[in-house]
Amino acid sequence: MIRVATNGVELACEAFGDPSDQAILLIPGLGTQMIRWTAPFCLALAARGYHVIRFDNRDAGCSTHISHRTAPDFGELAAALMAGRTPDVPYTLHDMAADALGLLDVLSIDRAHVVGRSMGGMIAQIMAYEHPERVASLTSIMSSTGNPSLPSPAPDAMAMMTKPAPNSVSDEAAYLAHGLAFARRIAGSRYPFDEAAARRLIIEETRRAQDRSGFGRQIAAIAVSGDRRRRLATVSAPTLVIHGSDDPLFPPACGEDTAASIPAAEFMLVEGMGHDLPPQLYGAVVEAIDRTTRRRP
Repeated sequence: MIRVATNGVELACEAFGDPSDQAILLIPGLGTQMIRWTAPFCLALAARGYHVIRFDNRDAGCSTHISHRTAPDFGELAAALMAGRTPDVPYTLHDMAADALGLLDVLSIDRAHVVGRSMGGMIAQIMAYEHPERVASLTSIMSSTGNPSLPSPAPDAMAMMTKPAPNSVSDEAAYLAHGLAFARRIAGSRYPFDEAAARRLIIEETRRAQDRSGFGRQIAAIAVSGDRRRRLATVSAPTLVIHGSDDPLFPPACGEDTAASIPAAEFMLVEGMGHDLPPQLYGAVVEAIDRTTRRRP
């Protein structure tokens, strides 16, 4: 792992495969770290002939945490948006897209195939329409367009995601139970939930870094991002939209809306997949990404 300076922050990143191959940039989701793009998944992409880069977004993992800015209160944020006001937030998804583009600059990568999951899909979408010359293809996984008419997350799943977690130092057992309960809730119905693997991932993320306020700042960036459909209609890169039929945070209509908003986008609905990417699906997802990168614009 290395850290590179760009756009006023330092981003932790790691690469797999031959640097002379076409680049694939993997963008993680809300409050998660680059290790959610697991090493086996990255190696499977690299085996297809790609230089795979994963990184921690700002305010996550080993990248810069914007600790000098207080995370907005969720209630105040929602009230401002309901009143039609744009609240002051520490940064936006556009800033995070600029981070990713800056990372490519530092790595001397002119164009990359960009793959994002959840919030990372939103960041990838922004990159594709604001900097089309830099995005060779777009894959948006378990994400959405910001369309306000789309179905809301399941209330219980949203509550579990936003409620304060127990302190991981003073009560590690309660913290792990909290994380495992949420991981189980967002998992799909078709693939067995691997509690041991989820536990290892939670522990590894906690050891790398933990900052609940960073989660709050990232969710504020999502909240003010607005409706991207008009801009998505200008995307010219080959596009793949992957979504799970069992996603409780972004119901399938969110993926359908994303694909419908982007010209010639392929929509891949995965039966039994939730808001996660189980190892059983690595082969199918890697195959679909590889197919998309080879499509002509």
